[in-house]
Amino acid sequence: MKKPFAKIYRIFFFLAMFSIAMGFLEAIVVVYMRQLHYPLGFDFPLSLLSPQLILIEWIRELATIIMLAVIGIIAGKNNLQRFFYFLYAFAIWDIFYYVALKLFLNWPPSFLTWDILFLIPVPWIGPVLAPLICSLTMIFFAVWGIFIQGNGITIKIKLYHWALLFFGSFLIFYSFIEDYLNLIIKNDFLSNFWNLSSDERFWQIISQYVPTYYNWYLFSIGEIILLAVFVQLFTKFRASKLH
Repeated sequence: MKKPFAKIYRIFFFLAMFSIAMGFLEAIVVVYMRQLHYPLGFDFPLSLLSPQLILIEWIRELATIIMLAVIGIIAGKNNLQRFFYFLYAFAIWDIFYYVALKLFLNWPPSFLTWDILFLIPVPWIGPVLAPLICSLTMIFFAVWGIFIQGNGITIKIKLYHWALLFFGSFLIFYSFIEDYLNLIIKNDFLSNFWNLSSDERFWQIISQYVPTYYNWYLFSIGEIILLAVFVQLFTKFRASKLH
């Protein structure tokens, strides 16, 4: 095994350990929260939280993302590598968050069980399978990108690649927030969007809503776009390697 790859494997290992620990820690916090707000077990509609608790949840979510981003910055040698390591850490964290919930609460009962994923800027919801697919995609991208760079090859991601990656990611993001965004528009909350965390009427409506349909079509298009970009980058890499 070449020395650069031995180092990469070591980084992957320690990043995985960090992310798994974070996943378990996050799950433990959620266990406590569900004991307080969902004593009969988590389900929709969402329990009504006070504006103060919503703000605290936003800060907790931001702190989680910052921690994962910082560990990626520490691990990487350049901006693209740092981004790949962040994706890897985020994905491992997310997967083991669900692993921990399954161990602690035997939840979710199935991959199609609905979950609340984030609260910023509005609640993200979807079947558990959707974020798990996203996590596997991120691991796929990150591992490939880091090992390519480990070969001493510069990955050139052009502007249109970034545009497609952004667009595909946006479609997936929109599939998670679509339901609550429709509620915001339908109930005329758009003009007060940045103050929703303190709008009691908004959270009362949220606490009565039960999702029934997830836009797998939109999610699938987003995933296909992301994978198409990867295939094109991989093809370019193979072509340059052959020459």
